[in-house]
Amino acid sequence: MEHDGRVWAVRDLSRSTPTARGGGTLFRFKLEAIPGGDRQELTLKGDDMVREADLVRRQSTFSYRDGDEFVFMDDEDFSQYTLNLDAMGDAVGYIIDGLAGVYMLLIEGAPVAIQLPQSVELEVTDTAPVMKGATASRSNKPATTETGLEVMVPDYITPGERIRVNTASGEFMGRA
Repeated sequence: MEHDGRVWAVRDLSRSTPTARGGGTLFRFKLEAIPGGDRQELTLKGDDMVREADLVRRQSTFSYRDGDEFVFMDDEDFSQYTLNLDAMGDAVGYIIDGLAGVYMLLIEGAPVAIQLPQSVELEVTDTAPVMKGATASRSNKPATTETGLEVMVPDYITPGERIRVNTASGEFMGRA
Protein backbone atom coordinates (compact mmCIF):
# COMPACT_ATOMS: atom_id res chain seq x y z
CA MET A 1 0.00 0.00 0.00
CA GLU A 2 1.03 3.63 -0.39
CA HIS A 3 1.16 5.84 2.69
CA ASP A 4 3.00 9.14 3.32
CA GLY A 5 4.57 9.04 -0.14
CA ARG A 6 6.22 5.64 0.40
CA VAL A 7 5.40 2.05 -0.47
CA TRP A 8 4.72 -0.31 2.45
CA ALA A 9 4.27 -4.07 2.70
CA VAL A 10 1.51 -5.09 5.13
CA ARG A 11 3.05 -7.62 7.54
CA ASP A 12 0.05 -7.98 9.86
CA LEU A 13 -3.53 -6.74 9.91
CA SER A 14 -6.00 -6.84 12.78
CA ARG A 15 -9.57 -5.58 12.97
CA SER A 16 -11.45 -4.34 16.00
CA THR A 17 -15.01 -3.20 16.38
CA PRO A 18 -15.58 -0.98 19.42
CA THR A 19 -18.92 -1.63 21.12
CA ALA A 20 -19.52 1.96 22.15
CA ARG A 21 -22.21 3.92 20.32
CA GLY A 22 -20.93 5.31 17.09
CA GLY A 23 -17.80 3.20 17.29
CA GLY A 24 -16.68 2.24 13.82
CA THR A 25 -14.46 -0.60 12.75
CA LEU A 26 -10.75 0.06 13.19
CA PHE A 27 -7.99 -1.60 11.17
CA ARG A 28 -4.49 -1.82 12.66
CA PHE A 29 -1.69 -2.40 10.15
CA LYS A 30 1.90 -3.44 10.85
CA LEU A 31 3.87 -2.09 7.91
CA GLU A 32 7.39 -2.52 6.52
CA ALA A 33 8.81 0.02 4.06
CA ILE A 34 9.84 -1.12 0.58
CA PRO A 35 12.73 -0.49 0.16
CA GLY A 36 14.39 0.23 3.46
CA GLY A 37 12.71 -2.11 5.90
CA ASP A 38 11.54 0.65 8.28
CA ARG A 39 8.65 -0.59 10.42
CA GLN A 40 5.56 1.35 11.40
CA GLU A 41 2.11 0.75 12.85
CA LEU A 42 -0.93 2.47 11.37
CA THR A 43 -4.54 2.53 12.52
CA LEU A 44 -7.30 3.48 10.07
CA LYS A 45 -11.06 3.72 10.33
CA GLY A 46 -13.29 1.46 8.26
CA ASP A 47 -14.23 4.23 5.84
CA ASP A 48 -10.67 5.53 5.28
CA MET A 49 -9.34 4.98 1.77
CA VAL A 50 -6.04 3.19 1.15
CA ARG A 51 -4.21 3.32 -2.15
CA GLU A 52 -2.83 0.03 -3.41
CA ALA A 53 0.77 0.27 -4.61
CA ASP A 54 1.79 -0.84 -8.08
CA LEU A 55 4.04 -3.65 -6.83
CA VAL A 56 4.93 -6.68 -8.92
CA ARG A 57 6.41 -9.90 -7.51
CA ARG A 58 8.62 -12.00 -9.80
CA GLN A 59 9.96 -15.40 -8.76
CA SER A 60 13.73 -15.38 -9.07
CA THR A 61 16.91 -17.27 -8.22
CA PHE A 62 20.08 -15.76 -6.75
CA SER A 63 22.84 -15.91 -9.38
CA TYR A 64 25.94 -14.20 -8.02
CA ARG A 65 27.38 -11.33 -6.02
CA ASP A 66 29.55 -8.68 -7.63
CA GLY A 67 31.04 -6.55 -4.84
CA ASP A 68 28.08 -4.80 -3.19
CA GLU A 69 25.69 -5.82 -5.98
CA PHE A 70 23.48 -8.92 -5.78
CA VAL A 71 22.27 -10.33 -9.11
CA PHE A 72 19.05 -12.38 -9.38
CA MET A 73 17.63 -14.09 -12.46
CA ASP A 74 13.90 -14.18 -13.21
CA ASP A 75 12.67 -17.80 -13.33
CA GLU A 76 10.27 -17.15 -16.24
CA ASP A 77 11.91 -14.78 -18.72
CA PHE A 78 15.54 -15.06 -17.46
CA SER A 79 15.98 -11.29 -17.13
CA GLN A 80 18.43 -10.14 -14.47
CA TYR A 81 17.72 -7.89 -11.51
CA THR A 82 20.42 -6.18 -9.48
CA LEU A 83 20.08 -4.94 -5.90
CA ASN A 84 22.74 -3.16 -3.89
CA LEU A 85 23.78 -4.03 -0.35
CA ASP A 86 21.59 -1.29 1.20
CA ALA A 87 18.44 -2.56 -0.53
CA MET A 88 19.19 -6.12 0.60
CA GLY A 89 19.27 -5.20 4.31
CA ASP A 90 19.19 -8.16 6.71
CA ALA A 91 18.43 -10.59 3.85
CA VAL A 92 22.18 -10.76 3.09
CA GLY A 93 22.65 -13.33 5.87
CA TYR A 94 20.30 -15.78 4.14
CA ILE A 95 21.60 -15.51 0.55
CA ILE A 96 23.58 -18.50 -0.72
CA ASP A 97 24.58 -19.49 -4.26
CA GLY A 98 21.62 -20.79 -6.26
CA LEU A 99 19.01 -19.82 -3.65
CA ALA A 100 15.63 -20.41 -5.32
CA GLY A 101 12.16 -19.29 -4.25
CA VAL A 102 13.14 -15.63 -3.88
CA TYR A 103 10.57 -13.07 -4.99
CA MET A 104 11.91 -9.88 -6.52
CA LEU A 105 9.69 -6.89 -5.70
CA LEU A 106 9.41 -4.39 -8.55
CA ILE A 107 7.90 -0.91 -8.48
CA GLU A 108 7.35 0.57 -11.94
CA GLY A 109 9.62 -2.14 -13.37
CA ALA A 110 12.58 -1.34 -11.12
CA PRO A 111 13.78 -3.84 -8.49
CA VAL A 112 13.50 -2.41 -4.97
CA ALA A 113 13.61 -5.35 -2.54
CA ILE A 114 13.35 -9.13 -2.21
CA GLN A 115 11.06 -11.47 -0.34
CA LEU A 116 12.91 -14.52 0.98
CA PRO A 117 11.51 -18.05 1.14
CA GLN A 118 10.11 -19.10 4.54
CA SER A 119 13.30 -20.98 5.43
CA VAL A 120 16.78 -21.58 4.02
CA GLU A 121 19.40 -24.29 4.49
CA LEU A 122 22.76 -23.03 5.73
CA GLU A 123 25.96 -24.81 6.70
CA VAL A 124 27.35 -24.27 10.21
CA THR A 125 30.99 -23.15 9.93
CA ASP A 126 31.80 -22.43 13.55
CA THR A 127 30.31 -23.28 16.93
CA ALA A 128 31.42 -24.45 20.36
CA PRO A 129 32.25 -28.16 20.69
CA VAL A 130 29.56 -30.67 21.66
CA MET A 131 29.18 -30.94 25.40
CA LYS A 132 28.84 -34.30 27.11
CA GLY A 133 25.16 -35.04 27.76
CA ALA A 134 24.01 -32.32 25.37
CA THR A 135 21.29 -34.52 23.89
CA ALA A 136 19.47 -34.52 27.23
CA SER A 137 19.70 -30.80 27.90
CA ARG A 138 17.71 -28.05 26.17
CA SER A 139 20.38 -25.32 26.17
CA ASN A 140 21.46 -23.39 23.08
CA LYS A 141 24.77 -22.04 21.85
CA PRO A 142 25.67 -19.52 19.12
CA ALA A 143 26.71 -20.87 15.72
CA THR A 144 28.08 -19.01 12.70
CA THR A 145 26.82 -20.06 9.27
CA GLU A 146 28.50 -19.94 5.85
CA THR A 147 26.97 -16.50 5.20
CA GLY A 148 28.19 -15.04 8.49
CA LEU A 149 24.73 -15.17 10.07
CA GLU A 150 24.77 -16.05 13.77
CA VAL A 151 22.02 -18.44 14.91
CA MET A 152 21.29 -19.96 18.31
CA VAL A 153 21.38 -23.77 17.88
CA PRO A 154 21.02 -26.76 20.22
CA ASP A 155 24.21 -28.04 21.87
CA TYR A 156 24.39 -31.15 19.68
CA ILE A 157 24.97 -29.19 16.42
CA THR A 158 28.56 -29.37 15.13
CA PRO A 159 30.51 -27.49 12.43
CA GLY A 160 29.83 -28.87 8.94
CA GLU A 161 26.17 -29.71 9.61
CA ARG A 162 23.42 -28.16 7.52
CA ILE A 163 20.55 -26.50 9.37
CA ARG A 164 17.21 -24.92 8.40
CA VAL A 165 16.77 -21.31 9.52
CA ASN A 166 13.50 -19.34 9.58
CA THR A 167 14.10 -16.19 7.47
CA ALA A 168 11.44 -14.14 9.29
CA SER A 169 12.73 -14.72 12.83
CA GLY A 170 16.31 -15.93 12.28
CA GLU A 171 15.63 -18.95 14.50
CA PHE A 172 16.92 -22.51 14.17
CA MET A 173 14.22 -24.84 12.79
CA GLY A 174 16.07 -28.15 12.63
CA ARG A 175 18.71 -30.12 10.80
CA ALA A 176 18.52 -30.10 7.02
